[in-house]
Amino acid sequence: MKLSPLARDTKFLKLMSWNVNGLRALLKLEGFSALQLAQREDFDVLCLQETKLQEKDVEDVKRSLIDGYENSFWTCSVSKLGYSGAAIISRIKPLSVRYGIGISDHDSEGRIVTVEFDSFFLITGYVPNSGDGLRRLSYRINEWDPSFSDYMKELEKSKPVILTGVLNCAHQETDIYNPAGNKRSAGFTDEERQSFASNFLSRGFVDTFRRQHPGVVGYTYWGYRHGGRKFNRGWWLDYFLVSESIADKVHDSYILPDIIIVL
Repeated sequence: MKLSPLARDTKFLKLMSWNVNGLRALLKLEGFSALQLAQREDFDVLCLQETKLQEKDVEDVKRSLIDGYENSFWTCSVSKLGYSGAAIISRIKPLSVRYGIGISDHDSEGRIVTVEFDSFFLITGYVPNSGDGLRRLSYRINEWDPSFSDYMKELEKSKPVILTGVLNCAHQETDIYNPAGNKRSAGFTDEERQSFASNFLSRGFVDTFRRQHPGVVGYTYWGYRHGGRKFNRGWWLDYFLVSESIADKVHDSYILPDIIIVL
């Protein structure tokens, strides 16, 4: 799923996204090295989701950042402590930073950070899961998705937009191991898939992985039960979406299947 690297003299920016499922636990995990990951992948910007930090934790975490990535921007849930959370860590100092999408009903859970660079906006997002019993399905498709989409389109009036993170929707049947058995599972309902298409894809945002690797079966999430990771029974829930105007500038979009840290 990975194309040949660009030539050494090519100017490019490498963006990486990771749902860490609890950043404090990850940093304490024996054998994990953020420095080794940064050296191996040599990313310019790292976007995190589900950090599960409280605001009181952020300064301590900032002090543990490795050299060269001093620009970091964090949002935390204030309505439910130790929940959700997102961050952007960058070598490059952005022109501006925004937290949330400007709607109080959506912003208390710490789900969105936006940074502005010279030629684009970058958003890290952790889209609400519809939850057990689909209790948040209506909120997700009738309130969150349209509001978030409108926010992105408003940004796009100034410059192109890149969105990465956990969008919590397996849009196509190839994006999930067992589509027939998950028709009413959160993340694969007809309502969520239609909302994903109408609010993002149909409004001019391109799924970079599908553009680069059409027909390839790949997953970004595996459940903890029934050997999901071992037998590759997963879901594709994490994306890089970009404005159509810059889609052709994307060299590649791929997953790192060897990172198998489980918290």
